[in-house]
Amino acid sequence: MLNEAVARQLREIVGEKFFRTDQEALIAHSYDGTPMLQALPDGVIYPESTEQVSEIVKIASSHLIPIVTRGSGSNLCGGTTPLQGGIVMVMHRMNKIIEVDMENLTAVVQPGVITGQFITHVEGLGLFYPPDPSSMKISTIGGNIAECSGGLRGLKYGTTKDYVLGLTAVLPNGSVIRTGGKLTKDVAGYDLTKLLVGSEGTLAVITEAILKLIPQPKTKKTMVAMYKDIYGAARTVSKIIKNQIIPATLEILDNPTIRVVDDFAKIGLPLDMAAILIIEQDGEPEMVERDIEKIHLICREEQADRIDVAADREEAEKLLTARRSAFTALARLRPTTILEDATVPRSKIADMVLRTNAIAQKYNVNIATFGHAGDGNLHPTATTDARDQEKVHRVEEAFAEIFEAAIELGGTITGEHGVGVVKAPYLEWKVGEAGVEVMKGIKAAFDPLNILNPSKIFAKETKKRVVVQHG
Repeated sequence: MLNEAVARQLREIVGEKFFRTDQEALIAHSYDGTPMLQALPDGVIYPESTEQVSEIVKIASSHLIPIVTRGSGSNLCGGTTPLQGGIVMVMHRMNKIIEVDMENLTAVVQPGVITGQFITHVEGLGLFYPPDPSSMKISTIGGNIAECSGGLRGLKYGTTKDYVLGLTAVLPNGSVIRTGGKLTKDVAGYDLTKLLVGSEGTLAVITEAILKLIPQPKTKKTMVAMYKDIYGAARTVSKIIKNQIIPATLEILDNPTIRVVDDFAKIGLPLDMAAILIIEQDGEPEMVERDIEKIHLICREEQADRIDVAADREEAEKLLTARRSAFTALARLRPTTILEDATVPRSKIADMVLRTNAIAQKYNVNIATFGHAGDGNLHPTATTDARDQEKVHRVEEAFAEIFEAAIELGGTITGEHGVGVVKAPYLEWKVGEAGVEVMKGIKAAFDPLNILNPSKIFAKETKKRVVVQHG
């Protein structure tokens, strides 16, 4: 394992100050954004190149030392906690935007680049990188790729997987592979790029990415529609899509979320609404005006109690910032906040929110729900106290039933947060026993020694299915 001889070899690769075993570093990297989950690593290392990563991985492989790759640690499924100790490999030194290619509309970046900073950089060049996870001010491109992060713009523009054209990655034996390229077409063998996106650091260490960029939309317009009937909000979502309008953003907040967000953001949201839709369209000015008018009409037809169109970008940003702050606002309520994600077909949004509310009532727990209504990705969020084990147990049971309800409604256990360790006991619910075995075979082919992010995705035991009671 990690003896002094191994530690000396690692320091020779990265330099004395970039391999740490002091308690401050170990504790700081023993947890991520997932509550109630912590495990100390044996060391923390900060590489600055693909070559260094390769040498580190070779040493780890020869000594069977686990490696957990980490960006900013905003992960919410326990994916970057070092459950088996070993080395946490922090990618923040690899934070260069190597190139923005204006001819091919691509960018080459290292994994430690902060997502929000990258978006700002390319927008300054008149280009657009759509993936926008709520954590983008702190999350890294490498972390987004590992989790296949989504965001508010996912309905119209897709998620991270739709913008990764190629990768440089280090395999568990230290070999370096390069997949894809600055290409729109490439069917040379298996699509290893897509396989690595969303693999949660279990198959390879990503050290460089080629990202697709698109032209920046010329204009944006934002509106908010408020409903006293949550089914009216859900019907609005379905009807917008049925009318072949694809908004850039189509978000939903339920009543508990509305109350907490308004208390936090102070933007004057009415507190008696069952649901609020935040809708943004972008593109050519004429198209945006036409779509907003059509959406406005649909909202009225579905009995929206109030419809407001933002007067300017400042007002629009206040609405979008309020949505992005939902987790932060809820986190102020109790010592422990557990933010989950479950995805259903968009036509089942209202059913899922109401089922979640009923489940929360059944288990006597506080759950607020918000999320990406346009693509059916909801974030039921529980506020509790980790010091009270009985309360935490009720929350866990409630979430198990919520995941079961999502699957029953034609959905999935996670839309963008990943499986990690938190969702691992439920993976078989979604993909079946045969599906899990195929995935384990892929893991074994890439990582036969099981050193890359072990104990993630695959649970020792699948949780017993819940019998969902509903009217």
